[in-house]
This record gives sequence, C-alpha cells and structure tokens, in this order.
Amino acid sequence: MQSIVKGCLIASVLSVATPVWAEGHGGGPMVMKGVKSVTVELGEQTCVIERNQVQGTVIHPAYAKTGQGTPQPMTIAPGIETLGEIEFIRMMEEASVDDSIMVLDTRTENWHNDLRIPCTTNVSFKNFADNKDDALFYLTEMFGVSEGDDGSLNFDNAKTLVGYCNGYWCGQTPSMFARAAFSLVSLGYPADKLKYYRGGMQAWTSLGLSVEGNLAE
Repeated sequence: MQSIVKGCLIASVLSVATPVWAEGHGGGPMVMKGVKSVTVELGEQTCVIERNQVQGTVIHPAYAKTGQGTPQPMTIAPGIETLGEIEFIRMMEEASVDDSIMVLDTRTENWHNDLRIPCTTNVSFKNFADNKDDALFYLTEMFGVSEGDDGSLNFDNAKTLVGYCNGYWCGQTPSMFARAAFSLVSLGYPADKLKYYRGGMQAWTSLGLSVEGNLAE
C-alpha cells in the first residue's frame, strides 16, 4: 500500500490536509517502517518516493566516491534543526499540502538538473554568497519575507525552508543557511524556520530512494 498526500490547488493556494500513512504488509522495500512508498506534490507535479532494494543494485556513480568535500557538523547554527531521512520525507509530505513550507535543493543548477530528490525546488547557495540584492530577491519573492520602505525585513510570514545538498560532506546548504556573507541567518531569517537535511544526496542515493534528473537510472 502507499502513503498518499494530495493537495488541491485552488487560486494558487494549496489546501491543508492531514498526511495519511499507509501500513505496509509483508516484505519488500520500505521507505520507513510500515510504509512502502510516499506520494508528494510540487505544484502540478506528483512524485512517488520509494526504495530500490533489488539485489545487486549499487549506489549511483555520482555518489560512489570517497574523496569529496569536507564532513559537516551535525549542527550548523544554533536553532537550525538537522533532519534524517524520515523527518525529511515527512517535511516533503507537509510541503505538499502547506505552501508555507518549501523543500530546497541548494546546489548549483547543473547538479540539480543531473540528479535530484523529486519534487524539490532549486535555489542555489551562490545567490547568497556576495550580492545582497540577489539574496533579498529570493527572500522577498520566494520565501515570504517582506521588505519595508526603510529596508527593514519582516519575517512574520517567512516560509519554513528545508534544505539539502550533496551530502554530509557538502557545505552548500550550510553556506546558504548560516555561513555565506548574506546567509539567511545573517539577514535575520528565524533559525527555527530552517531545517537541514545533512545526509543529502549521498545518504539518499545510498538508501536507493527515488531520484530524478538527466542522470537518473
């Protein structure tokens, strides 16, 4: 059986529904205990998250290397929650029916196009590196932040952002959230509205979870 969440898009507003978790019966690959697959949505796109546990299947070649990046800490800034796979998938379900939540691929566009977690939105960490106007554009045009005439920022309606990048060795989400010159935290974004999936694509692909993109197999 599948866990299915459907959002009803009316006047560009997703109605709020309660996620329904299906109980799995018998053997076979499980996304989590008792759940064989989860259906999520992004706008008009519907994605099914499941696991490939076919004997002999190996991790995607893009993530079969050991010499990449630098290990990231479990906590990248005070107040930012670090998520595992189950918590991340649950946030994906919530984002399907609650437009105050966004699931972000914070990598550069080429990484996103090649291989990504399905039904996620690409906003590159580079937009927060060295140009404040670029960062403010995403805050005000996508993330629900409003800017006053005096340049002050109001975060009352700021979205909850769930970010991932290439894995626990990748610094792109930590940079966008907390380390860059114009990181979200440095601009005043509430830390409790930022969620960091540390495992990212490395952990996701190692579990055989669904991916999409030009290099998807």
